[in-house]
Amino acid sequence: MRRPLTLAAISAVFLFAIPATAAKNTNTASAPPEIAEKQADLGELRSRIDNLRKDLSSSEENKADAGDRLRESERQISRLQRELHELGDQRGQLQIRMQNLEQQSRELGATLGQQQAQLEKLLYRQYLRGTPDSLQLLLNGDDPNQMARDLHYLAAIALTRAELMGEINATLDKKKSLAADAKERAEELLEIEAKQQERHSELNKQREERKALYGKISDKVNAQRKEIGTLQQNEKRMSMLVDRLSRILAAQAAQAAQAARAAEAARAREAVRQAELARQKELQKEKDKSRPSDPVIAKETPRPATPSEPPRTKTVEAENHYEPVASDGSFARQKGNLRLPVRGAVSGRFGSPRDGGGTWRGLFIRSAIGSEVKTVASGRVVFAEWMRGFGNLLIVDHGDSYLSIYGNNDSLLKQVGQAVKGGETVATVGNSGGNPDSGLYFELRHQGQPIDPMKWASLK
Repeated sequence: MRRPLTLAAISAVFLFAIPATAAKNTNTASAPPEIAEKQADLGELRSRIDNLRKDLSSSEENKADAGDRLRESERQISRLQRELHELGDQRGQLQIRMQNLEQQSRELGATLGQQQAQLEKLLYRQYLRGTPDSLQLLLNGDDPNQMARDLHYLAAIALTRAELMGEINATLDKKKSLAADAKERAEELLEIEAKQQERHSELNKQREERKALYGKISDKVNAQRKEIGTLQQNEKRMSMLVDRLSRILAAQAAQAAQAARAAEAARAREAVRQAELARQKELQKEKDKSRPSDPVIAKETPRPATPSEPPRTKTVEAENHYEPVASDGSFARQKGNLRLPVRGAVSGRFGSPRDGGGTWRGLFIRSAIGSEVKTVASGRVVFAEWMRGFGNLLIVDHGDSYLSIYGNNDSLLKQVGQAVKGGETVATVGNSGGNPDSGLYFELRHQGQPIDPMKWASLK
């Protein structure tokens, strides 16, 4: 057996790499100040809007409407569907995690096979060489140099074997950890699937109850919808809601702007302080370098300037076949390029008369129950609750006093305070609020005033 080849084989053992183990979940002991501050702001927003919702509900207590009898059922349907949506997301994430664990397990299995093969080779070579005693080799009269090389070779094999055994044990530990992790994820998946089945059962029950209730009061609901003044009252209620939301958002924006100015001023002061410290250090260095007989003339370093503070018709008029996509920039710059939030026939139109009085302040897009409702642009949910005349209603703030409004939904998949991206699914189409037809009521508002969505959206 040629020793150079053997030594090369031994060295090759150290070239095997072990795949990374499954990523560990890390939990920080406490949230950073910035995150804690944002959570506090979000809590304040939710508190204010929750108080607003309670005020609206209490003001309508003495004005019973047939559609109000559907309120709790429609709220429950929305809640159950949101929970099902969240459970579906969790299930998808768990399935991806389990796939990753399986892949890592296969990679570790391949590595373990390679390590075991290397160990077999080392053991075979050591068997061939035997385990001679150094004293016996010396008494046999063997060449001392050859004997030294043989002993060194055997020591290298023993060391490599020990290291390889350590790597094999580490790989086995990783496989054991992966197996435990996979078992835990599988149990979570089973638990989520059980919850999904439970929510599906509850949802079907709620739908049957709503269907039966609506069958009893549908005539009364339709009659009230046709009463003169009903639509005007609903529109007035919406305007009051938007006005109060706008005040809440304006106050929060003012607080955020004040905090930003204070933070900017603090950063500016810190920059000036750091610059002054650097100047003083430079002056000290110059003094240290100069001789005592030579006076040091310190040139005044210009101080950095403090940054200034930042100054009636049921005729189908159009058909929407497009959906929103994620977009950047301010909302105003997107005029003419938005997509309507749901596919379907656009009936009624901004400014046209409505049955029951009043005019359309938005659009009604006919669509099948369960169709996805998507935001027209990025923003933050500032209202997600049942409201008389509009059913399950969701409002998104896009900044600069622009709001988008989505009504008559079957379910609301987002809650107050959640950030959303353009084109993200936030609700599903329905006919809540006593609406006889399934579809989405959609409005755009700027500074509290309704604006024509068709001037902002493109159907091409």
